[in-house]
Amino acid sequence: MSNPSKTSAVSTAGVLISLGIIYGDIGTSPLYVMKAILGIAPVSQVLVYGGISCVFWTLTLQTTIKYVLLTLQADNNGEGGIFSLYTLIRRRASWLIVPAMIGGAALLADGIITPPISVSSAIEGLRILNPNIPTVPIVITILTLIFLMQSFGTEIVGKAFGPIMFIWFTMLGVLGALSLVKHPEVLHAINPYFAYDLLVNYPEGFWVLGAVFLCTTGAEALYSDLGHCGRPNIRLSWGFVKLCLLLNYFGQGAWLMTMEGSVIGENPFYGIMPSWFLIIGIAIATIAAIIACQALISGSFTLISEAIRLNLWPRVKLVYPTNQKGQLYVPSINWLLWLGCVGVVLYFRESEHMEAAYGMAITMSMISTTILMSYFLRVKYKSWVAVTLFLGVYLSIETSFMVANLSKFMQGGWVTVLIASVLLAVMYIWIKAFYIKRSLAEYVRLKDYLPALKELSADETIPKYTTHLVFMTSAPKPKDVETKVIYSIFQKRPKRADIYWFVHVETTDQPFTTEYKVKQLDPTVIRIDFRLGFRVEQRINLFFRKVVEELVANGEVDITSRYDSLSKHNLIGDFRFVVLEKFLSYENDLPIKNRMIMEWYFNIKKYTSSESKWFGLDTSSVKVEKVPLVIRPVKLPELKRIAV
Repeated sequence: MSNPSKTSAVSTAGVLISLGIIYGDIGTSPLYVMKAILGIAPVSQVLVYGGISCVFWTLTLQTTIKYVLLTLQADNNGEGGIFSLYTLIRRRASWLIVPAMIGGAALLADGIITPPISVSSAIEGLRILNPNIPTVPIVITILTLIFLMQSFGTEIVGKAFGPIMFIWFTMLGVLGALSLVKHPEVLHAINPYFAYDLLVNYPEGFWVLGAVFLCTTGAEALYSDLGHCGRPNIRLSWGFVKLCLLLNYFGQGAWLMTMEGSVIGENPFYGIMPSWFLIIGIAIATIAAIIACQALISGSFTLISEAIRLNLWPRVKLVYPTNQKGQLYVPSINWLLWLGCVGVVLYFRESEHMEAAYGMAITMSMISTTILMSYFLRVKYKSWVAVTLFLGVYLSIETSFMVANLSKFMQGGWVTVLIASVLLAVMYIWIKAFYIKRSLAEYVRLKDYLPALKELSADETIPKYTTHLVFMTSAPKPKDVETKVIYSIFQKRPKRADIYWFVHVETTDQPFTTEYKVKQLDPTVIRIDFRLGFRVEQRINLFFRKVVEELVANGEVDITSRYDSLSKHNLIGDFRFVVLEKFLSYENDLPIKNRMIMEWYFNIKKYTSSESKWFGLDTSSVKVEKVPLVIRPVKLPELKRIAV
């Protein structure tokens, strides 16, 4: 891992990567926000000024103040996202896991909706040049290429996309400024009265919020990607991004006001472009809209890695493709998202049909973040006034957005809710199963079995199983060990070894911790405790080898073979790992709810990484033993013996 300070300082490369990774979604909103606000209504000052005023204050209150200034403070050693925020305040109240789960599931669902609508909007823009272009196969092909790129890491992706997004934002600002000169009066829309007038007095004006909300949908992903780019780089780049976005929105408003009273069929985004620049503008907009899905994809990887640490998601393979801090790739989630995106494209086919599903999930995620953030502010600033003000302002804003988006539920919003519900169900099953298993864990004192272990090690009547026997143990205390481990050593098949090693791995709330402790209970029994950050790859095989080498160098342990023919040549003895994997025993009499949870847990577990793969153990030296999980033994009827 690289030095964590790398992303804590402002750099040109960091700002450029931020532009490429984070702002694709929110940065392409000018493509469709003003068009969505207008709909089929005639252009009027109330609608245009009110719409721009809503956009200005949404970007200011929601994106700038809530996320860039406040929420980015809630970093977990440089890592962001709703689960990082939950980690910081989870000890305050146990029920906070509920908004954390809802918000996480909703953001993952949005990661399935955002790429299709962004790419479809881009490709459909080409219809200006060719009205008969077949969009669906092109969209699916481009989505596939984008998901294929993820395996190279977001550092590579950010460096490739960053310069393009810089050109895109510069184009937005320049085109907006040139158009704004023609009707500078539109700057009066900064006055919040125009937003109030639209929402309260304009016919059905409140429902315009559903379109306005599209201008800030990338804000949650901005927080999730904190670990990829660093807070200073995000804040600096946001100043540039927001200026360019506002210039373009005001420029579109200025152009619309030159056509007051008419119904506009043309997209105002393209309307402000000079005719000679149109083809170039469409090409740049197409590429930028394709990039828009990147923020949600990389943010999804961050969410899953944290969900695994919190026991809210199955242990799936995590890949760290570069040495850049925070870079992460999750193959199973990458292709799950791809599959979901392709399904959305095939179902909706057109971006205008997808708009109904767009926004529902993000409003749920934003409300969840607001609830969690209020607890964080209470802890940090010790002021109920600040917390009450924060909650009052943002719950009012986001609840309004939620109500406005609910009007689109039957037109496609149900798709997002369904996807989020499935993801939430997986999280619920995983955390409930974790608590059920933890309540059944039985530990014994290891010192009580030291004499038996020494006698077994010296008993030459039993064939030697291995020179060094290594057990992965979940016992948090160094003096304890699971009863199942003792059963495996002594009863299942006596495992005679010269030295018994017990290895425990604790995942810390800090992302890049790499610490270990060694406790030698006896010359034949050694316990190693690893404390690894949730962003450190679990390569226990290599870590264990390094620790053993240090112990040998310090003269604390002798690992040479105990066989006479080998020890005289100073050959190292063999090591063998034993991993105990649980399965649900048939000998259970569970309530229906718990039985269903455990059955689903083990069914899902079949498709996840095994314990040995998760810990990065060499499969050639690993013995996996299946252990029955008996939660509630079946009550047998009383047997009566009869005479023969």
